[in-house]
Amino acid sequence: MQTGGMTAADTDIERRWELFRRWGPYGLLGGGTLLAAATAPELTPSAGERYTAAVLVPAALLLQLYWGRAGRSRPGPTPAGAVYYTLRWALGFALTWLNPFFAFYAVTGYFDADKLIPGGRRWQRAGPFACSVAVAGSQAGGMPFRSGAQWALFAGLLVANNVLLTVISNLSAQEEKRSRARAATIAELERTNAALQQALDENAALHAQLLVQAREAGIADERRRLAAEIHDTIAQGLTGIIAQLQVVAGTPDPATAHEHVRRAADLARHSLGEARRAVQNLAPVALTHDGLPQALEKLVAQWSDQNGVRAEFTLTGTEESLHAEVSATLLRITQEALANAARHASASRVGVTLSFMGDEVTLDVRDDGRGFDPLTLPERTGTGGFGLDGMRARAERIAGSLTVESEPGYGTAVSARVPLVRHDR
Repeated sequence: MQTGGMTAADTDIERRWELFRRWGPYGLLGGGTLLAAATAPELTPSAGERYTAAVLVPAALLLQLYWGRAGRSRPGPTPAGAVYYTLRWALGFALTWLNPFFAFYAVTGYFDADKLIPGGRRWQRAGPFACSVAVAGSQAGGMPFRSGAQWALFAGLLVANNVLLTVISNLSAQEEKRSRARAATIAELERTNAALQQALDENAALHAQLLVQAREAGIADERRRLAAEIHDTIAQGLTGIIAQLQVVAGTPDPATAHEHVRRAADLARHSLGEARRAVQNLAPVALTHDGLPQALEKLVAQWSDQNGVRAEFTLTGTEESLHAEVSATLLRITQEALANAARHASASRVGVTLSFMGDEVTLDVRDDGRGFDPLTLPERTGTGGFGLDGMRARAERIAGSLTVESEPGYGTAVSARVPLVRHDR
């Protein structure tokens, strides 16, 4: 968590420092007073000095109590804070003069000069230096000094204390700088995380919208597929039945009529089976027990028998067990291509070739009929059939492609190329 440029850890540390600045002077004054009282006979033998200390300690306590309340309404470096700091230093220095153990109270000025003294770092450094005079005097054996050696020791300790203060001050400044940089980094990370979360929310909304669109597209595609299935099964079967019954109606030969009635019945049974299968799985009945090559061979033979046109099936390459969707797609394309040949080509010969070539399968349906110009043929006929458009859509649905080559008077070749996806075992 980060608020106002400070982390939660920084806030906790600052709270502890505030507690120390508020209650620390009481503890240091109390500790110094106890030690001074215990060593009074040796370090403060004069009764006058002890009486003076007895007056100054309550004065220091009252000063702390006053500032404990007044300081709350004057946060930050202020002239009032500087006056308080000066009075506290004077009391600390005087008490340390009376007994060196009161230096514990004088050392308080090391910790809050920057919070009390205005005027910049120069004046804020002057406060701890003044406090170090009392501390160094206490460390040198107490004031007043009685020999030159003590003065020399005091000078050395004064320098050492201020060097130490300078080092600690610099380290503290560097740590504060790192803390600010860390807080800025955390703030930037939070802004980045907020932007990232916003982007994720937007992506989630976009994803939901895409799912809806994909679902709608899937429904539309399924409708087209069902329409193609009906066209390729029931519609073609009914067309064949009508064609056979028309022959029956137009022939006086009972044997011929009986043969065409039989063919119409076979087509009706086949179409009924296709309809039932479409309801179950929309997979061609011809593939229920046979693989694609066998189903194509039977389809070509049946088509040739029904239409009286010579038709041959050829298999090249090593036969593979294909995925059901691939097999169904190629079978339906073959059915549509043969149906088109029967309706439009007036061909005398038709060839169907299934080729397994590495990672793809190709299907070629060729006839020697009248042909046509592919550039002038609309993608969808006006008679309700799906024709080339339906075959192409089937191939593309399984990542394949379909091409048509034809020329008036030179027949037609339909070629489908699809990925070789093996049957899941």
